[in-house]
Amino acid sequence: MTKIFIDGKAGTTGLRIYERLESFDGIELISLDDEKRKDPQYRKEALNSADIAFLCLPDDAARESVSLIENENTVVIDTSTAHRTLDDWAYGFPELSLSHREKIKNSKRIAVPGCHASGFISLIYPLVEAGILKNTENLSCFSLTGYSGGGKKMIADYEEEPDELLGAPRQYALTQNHKHLKEMVKISGINNAPVFCPVVGDFYSGMEVTVPLFKSDLNDGFGLSDIKEVYKNKYAGPIVTYCDDLSENGFISAGLLSGKDSMIVSVFGNEDRFILTARYDNLGKGASGAAVECLNIVLGNDDTNGLEV
Repeated sequence: MTKIFIDGKAGTTGLRIYERLESFDGIELISLDDEKRKDPQYRKEALNSADIAFLCLPDDAARESVSLIENENTVVIDTSTAHRTLDDWAYGFPELSLSHREKIKNSKRIAVPGCHASGFISLIYPLVEAGILKNTENLSCFSLTGYSGGGKKMIADYEEEPDELLGAPRQYALTQNHKHLKEMVKISGINNAPVFCPVVGDFYSGMEVTVPLFKSDLNDGFGLSDIKEVYKNKYAGPIVTYCDDLSENGFISAGLLSGKDSMIVSVFGNEDRFILTARYDNLGKGASGAAVECLNIVLGNDDTNGLEV
């Protein structure tokens, strides 16, 4: 019986992980009462009793949880930003390469990718890896997300006391210091942070990340067909797949995969200018679904166990 503890179970990500684990066999969930779940002593006991601990916490609290672990056998799957750029932590996006998958499988410390970062990295990493995209290029990234990505407070803002401004899309991270940028740069292999334009919309969940490119951004001899071929070979499912054209009457919706744990990568445009897109659920492949996928790899399960793809 594998003992699992979710530190931060009451949050949006923690609750979604808990829901997915309800269908698992051979696990025992360690739970703390409400009056104990924030007490460091009780958390320390639970963390060290667990075979696998999910951290669904703010960055500083996640670092504190790691510091409380003395059991060398406890595997940590952290959904915060705290450890994603550390070399001794596995980056939890197994579809990027066999080495990423193997590191997740064999590591005691796994960092789940950020929601925005997941889309950007899924699009850029394969092109840098294949030598198609110049890693010195200055890129831009547009990301449209549902409001559930902002956690309980933002969900309440939209659903309990909505005002007129919440009815329209809202751009944020205006200072270009979004916390996902360091992760986007390091994992994708580029030299410069992209100009990043995240937007939250008046819908619960779903995500669409877009990176526009000119042919001149590519190394000589490469074009649109090469990008498509790389994606076809890299993303053959079952969780991340390439689809040649998934527009709906000339539109693409950020809500296509709401409620799902999968991701669809596509390319649109022409030979001179094109856009790379990744669509998924910010709470699925962008958070809880990705965390459970990592758990499946650690346990030797099918990647999709407990997931909705």
